[in-house]
Amino acid sequence: MNWTTPGKLRAKGIIGMNRRNIHYIGRYNDRRLYPLVDDKLQTKLLAQRYNITTPALIGTVSTQFGVKHMRRILDGHSGFVIKPAKGSGGKGILVIECIEGGHYIKPSGTHLTLPDVERHVSNILSGLYSLGGSPDVALVEGLIDFDESFSAYTHEGVPDIRVIVFKGYPVMAMMRLSTAASDGKANLHQGAVGVGIDIASGQAIRGVQFDRARHDHPDTGHELASLHIDNWRTLLELAASCYEMTALGYLGTDMVLDRQHGPMLLELNARPGLAIQMANGEGLRNRLDLIEQQANGAAPAQRVDFAQHHFARRSELVSTGEATA
Repeated sequence: MNWTTPGKLRAKGIIGMNRRNIHYIGRYNDRRLYPLVDDKLQTKLLAQRYNITTPALIGTVSTQFGVKHMRRILDGHSGFVIKPAKGSGGKGILVIECIEGGHYIKPSGTHLTLPDVERHVSNILSGLYSLGGSPDVALVEGLIDFDESFSAYTHEGVPDIRVIVFKGYPVMAMMRLSTAASDGKANLHQGAVGVGIDIASGQAIRGVQFDRARHDHPDTGHELASLHIDNWRTLLELAASCYEMTALGYLGTDMVLDRQHGPMLLELNARPGLAIQMANGEGLRNRLDLIEQQANGAAPAQRVDFAQHHFARRSELVSTGEATA
């Protein structure tokens, strides 16, 4: 699909950074509410108040003195994730899959020592990965036991689901699949595969990597057409309810499917990126325009009903019954 001219972009309803920032973020997101989503610790505590499941919090480190207690914090945990509370774009996230012989092993097989882990935490506290380089807090969370049905679609990482929520309505969704190029992180700019997801059914629509169409996973070779998300309705209602939780009108919700707990909220974003349009092969403009015409006051379940009725899509992917090169 060639979207190289402004006319073609407009015809597809593609919105750019300026419209996103001025018309949607600037108009519908009160800046005083940003700390609720810019700080992952605040988001986690807020989610707990609203009975929304998030990954288990093992501990936090807020001072350089506290770095010395990492061994005690990690004691008894076979795997964990360390992330900056104010990080963005997947920066500063360290995933340790297991601990063997005093070594902390990443999903890639790389072995780290305790001093390596402590150094990473120290860098987080100094603001190396935070928005604006401000001093930060390190969160230590339990590993996500992601649904094994997605194991063929990802490489050394946990696939997550991004849903754009506008005025409480889920308007567009994609699944992000980690790759070797993305170092096991579900970040499209680093090389993860983005798969557009039909709001109505939870079925894959279209795959992209580095802004080019993709029909299979680059590392596993598994075709993307068969990708389908179970518990899709539950996941959409969780995403929609984040509107009441944050009062932010234009929001990106990032979720995962845990084998034990089902849909879990990873984090929220008050400035979600626009690559989701490429993954879906469609722009956000028409959907956002339709939502702006709706009266306020609908419950989350009603908003999901509306979205599933109006934003249904057919898949552009074709299942071949075998992996494609």
